[in-house]
Amino acid sequence: MLAVYFALLIRAYRKIMLTPTDFNAGIGIVEMLGTSNLLALVGGGQQPKFPQNKVIIWDDAGKKTATTIEFRTPVKRVRLTKSRIAVAIQNSVHVHELRNPAKLITKYETADNLNGLCVLSKKTLAFVGRTPGQVQAVEMDTGNVTIIPAHGTPLRALELSADGAILATASEKGTLIRLFSTQAGTKLAEFRRGVDPATIYSLGISPDNSMLAVTSDKSTLHVFDMPHLSGPRSSSTHRGSPGPATSPSEEDSSPHKWGFVGKIPFLPRVFSDEYSFASAAFETGDDPTPGVNLIGGPAKPIPGIPGGRPAKGIIAWLDEVTILVLGTGRDGRWEKFIVGTDSEGKRVCQRQGWRRYLGN
Repeated sequence: MLAVYFALLIRAYRKIMLTPTDFNAGIGIVEMLGTSNLLALVGGGQQPKFPQNKVIIWDDAGKKTATTIEFRTPVKRVRLTKSRIAVAIQNSVHVHELRNPAKLITKYETADNLNGLCVLSKKTLAFVGRTPGQVQAVEMDTGNVTIIPAHGTPLRALELSADGAILATASEKGTLIRLFSTQAGTKLAEFRRGVDPATIYSLGISPDNSMLAVTSDKSTLHVFDMPHLSGPRSSSTHRGSPGPATSPSEEDSSPHKWGFVGKIPFLPRVFSDEYSFASAAFETGDDPTPGVNLIGGPAKPIPGIPGGRPAKGIIAWLDEVTILVLGTGRDGRWEKFIVGTDSEGKRVCQRQGWRRYLGN
């Protein structure tokens, strides 16, 4: 019940009709096709509803299975578009036509992908490469593959822009976030989340490609300005806040934590890196720390859940300035943040509401 309810929260927030489904058993992975009634489900938990090596395409309107896809090993992630299903297992990604029965189109080999890193848009599919730290970006219309050497350490998070043109990446180190062109494979920008290593929970690109949001196990939501890539942004990009500068001189004044010190030559790069223009704390709940149970002993991973623990800090942009941060587990909740300006004209990210969707 939890996973399905979690996936339907965005539809509820946008006032789309839905009817919660209680399977009375474990669901480890759920992916929703836009705002439609189709869900991709994979069993999980101690008592899984479905086998963990099967993807169930569920028709929530008819409360029935539309089609299934079976694999030899457990499924790590599922992504959907109106015509495609991308499924990540530990060492490969499989692409099927979304029909009944589903038809295999192609298969790509990958490095170990225990977190099931795989993102899909109408035009682009991206997933881990055959070498740790690399990304494979596939143009869906032509099948052309671009290899992107994103990081020197294994990947932790991936995200595509809505149009599939921009890829955001983070490694297991979690200090730097990078943006790449999926078509050319070139690096477009690099942001510093912080100096200390962190586990990146989620990356999220705003609908108009103007901002990037990042969450981590530091319980902080960071918001960065993305570079101008394809002409002027929508006038609604920063409702209630001053828009990013458009002149070359103003574009050079991107946020640097250390001010003029960052312009002094020969200092370590940490002084000149670009930091978030706004940040805010979010709640991660009181679930046990990964690898530690409630009495201090080793905790077993939750079967069928990517990463083996309840998802935290999942980012969803509702519009160009509104961010939801969602978390699962026994303290499941959502929090709403607005990017705007304070009384002094400084751009900020402020929490405007939250709600638990489990318990009291």
